[in-house]
Amino acid sequence: MNAIKLFFSVIDNRVVEIDLIHRPKRAQPLPNVFSKEEVKQILEVLPNLKHKAMLSLIYACGLRRNELLNLTLTSIDSKRKLVLIKKAKGNKDRIAPLSDKILELLRAYYKAHKPKEWLFEGQTGGQYDERSLASVMRQAVAKAGIKKPATLHWLRHSFATHLLEAGTDLRYIQELLGHKSSKTTEIYTHVSTKSIQNIKSPFDDL
Repeated sequence: MNAIKLFFSVIDNRVVEIDLIHRPKRAQPLPNVFSKEEVKQILEVLPNLKHKAMLSLIYACGLRRNELLNLTLTSIDSKRKLVLIKKAKGNKDRIAPLSDKILELLRAYYKAHKPKEWLFEGQTGGQYDERSLASVMRQAVAKAGIKKPATLHWLRHSFATHLLEAGTDLRYIQELLGHKSSKTTEIYTHVSTKSIQNIKSPFDDL
């Protein structure tokens, strides 16, 4: 649309009514989701405590990759059982609950690695590299024997879908994910299998 506007304004010296031009519909692919069993498989094959803590926290709190890597030691409030996610997408802050299970894992990780500033640091200090984190995910998926082109974001999608299937209100899921619009969160209703599995196929009555 911008190219058309520029062409007519610069080359043809006239204004075009863009609203009269039909815009192509944007594709709306469904989010990719792991089953709970697949998430468990991925996390269980990780021998490295740091790697396990990183992927577990992404799934446990529905974090984006950069949100995880930007966490500092002060982001974890163990007394209130919260993680503070600062300057997330849209430059917004939000909080997510931490279960006793994930807190226990984080404490074990902290005792073993003793990070100084960032919650997850590289081998020589400083912020953990995002390419290394993506590589950890690829290797874990392959080792778990899952034949899917999975990425880190699948864990976030799985978090939202599994919450929805467990009966969590969509408004709370929207808040936990940091979605500006409820329409963005509603897409998970299309991949949730809870209601679909209760539908009886007419084939069964043949």
